[in-house]
Amino acid sequence: MKLGAFSISLAVKDLNVSKAFYETLGFSVFAGQADKNYLIMKNGNSLVGLFQGMFDNNILTFNPGWDENANKLETFEDVRSIQKHLKDNNVPFVTEADESTSGPASFVVLDPDGNAILIDQHV
Repeated sequence: MKLGAFSISLAVKDLNVSKAFYETLGFSVFAGQADKNYLIMKNGNSLVGLFQGMFDNNILTFNPGWDENANKLETFEDVRSIQKHLKDNNVPFVTEADESTSGPASFVVLDPDGNAILIDQHV
């Protein structure tokens, strides 16, 4: 199963302070809107999302259909197929993608330690 591009989405207290810190580590702004309280920072193939006031905890994020540059992949496993595989393996869901739709959709599961995993398809 291929989950697509990986990033970590961090719940930050101060977007500007976090941005400056990650810039010190060699990251630069790749996407996002500071006026909407989020930025996506990139260093090589590594992506870190900074989100101020949007959620309480850090989230592991996978984007089916995208590579690490947010380019659409020619072929990819649809989020609904990934969801079905997890359901077939009795993984409990926090939120689910509507299986009657196509295109963009997402779902959230928790790992055994309570870490949120967001599977977020934009294409």
